[in-house]
Amino acid sequence: MSCRYAAQRCTQQLRTASRVRTSSLPTLTQRMARRHNSTEASLDPKISTIVDQISQLTLLETASLVSTLKTRLNIPDLPVGGFAAAPAAGGAAAPAEAEEEAPAAAAEKSLFTLKLMSFDAGSKPKVIKEIKNMLGLSLVDSKKFVESAPKIMKESVPKEEAEKIIATLKELGAVANME
Repeated sequence: MSCRYAAQRCTQQLRTASRVRTSSLPTLTQRMARRHNSTEASLDPKISTIVDQISQLTLLETASLVSTLKTRLNIPDLPVGGFAAAPAAGGAAAPAEAEEEAPAAAAEKSLFTLKLMSFDAGSKPKVIKEIKNMLGLSLVDSKKFVESAPKIMKESVPKEEAEKIIATLKELGAVANME
């Protein structure tokens, strides 16, 4: 038996084996149709087409879409965790309580908004890297963020953390404010 003949037989067996395996498994379109049919059938066709288009985007395109929507709709980057959920939990408080707490809050503010005001041109790469790490943005988004200063970096930040962030940015050659 020659090598050529053996190679042809191996190829032929692999082709028939893969046909048998794939014919018994549902195809990709069948699986997608099944998944699509399992959701609510009463979706708006416009929404359905948008969802289909978004599901076909790559990861980079999706990140770009999210950042574009945030800027166009003026959605701030909220910190993940207790600070974002805390105001929603106490939403049914009485107005009298709010009036009593207002003078106390004015006397001692505990949560601040951090704003990047400016930066030295020579320290721009360091500032971009720090903003990238601090806010969890991509490198391109961090660069755009720093170049568009003055801009709000974080909201509802405790005083101690805000002071640390301002000190770090000051060391790198950037100017930030607590409001």
